[in-house]
Amino acid sequence: MSAHIAVVTDSTSCLPEQLAAQWRISVVQVQLHVGDQTDDEHRFDRSELIQTMKSGAAVTTSPPDPGAFFWTYQDAASAGASAIVSLHISGRLSQTVEAAREAAQQVRIPVHILDSGTASMSLGYAAVSAARVAGAGGQLERVLDAAERRVRNSTELIYVDTLEYLRRSGRIGAAQSMLGSAFAIKPLLTVRNGEVSPLARVPGTKRAMNRLVDLAAKAAGDQPVDLAVTRFGSDESEIVRKLRERVPGAGEIVVGDASTVIGAHVGPGALSITVSPSN
Repeated sequence: MSAHIAVVTDSTSCLPEQLAAQWRISVVQVQLHVGDQTDDEHRFDRSELIQTMKSGAAVTTSPPDPGAFFWTYQDAASAGASAIVSLHISGRLSQTVEAAREAAQQVRIPVHILDSGTASMSLGYAAVSAARVAGAGGQLERVLDAAERRVRNSTELIYVDTLEYLRRSGRIGAAQSMLGSAFAIKPLLTVRNGEVSPLARVPGTKRAMNRLVDLAAKAAGDQPVDLAVTRFGSDESEIVRKLRERVPGAGEIVVGDASTVIGAHVGPGALSITVSPSN
């Protein structure tokens, strides 16, 4: 079997299963804790989790066990990989990247760990770019460059119904300054310098969603872009329609569910738009 470079990411990348399978990207599951149950996040029923959160019950998260990374890396090596590029959620939002680094030290082939400084499909698209170059036979430096360039140029735009869940989880970052806003004022956020940061305060959900589309259109400009809309108990249909109208350079818009781990931090009703230049 010819040597190749394997690409690994974690479940906060929000990669749809078919996209991960298409590009042969291995996805390691982050852990979710709900009451007495702790398991890989994809094993939790999304609707039940949202109701649990709305009831006020504690929902927390933790990185994958290093063993999960170790066996994923071992499987890649056994399949003939000469090296692994492993891309992960910002180290300021999760210790996942540290778990990956710990596991990488125990693997017989080189494992290159990339702290993306972001999450959601900004991370997902970086993994896809890396896998596309690797699949075409690109050298390690080109694979890493493709991932880093995609992360650097992508924009994550986030609507949350309330900042309470980010506050509880300690992931509120610079958006702390927005706490105390009136209930009807909806926060728009981004990920900047590896942490959640404020963008705007907008009165009402409808206006906030319209502003989110405005920001996406501005970030995209006229350049070719990939767009993704991820939701956690929210309706994305109107957002997708408006994005098709407002972003002339958009290719296919990937629509999917947010990782339940991300949902645990942003809360029910959250929605994000990823704008990622595709050239």
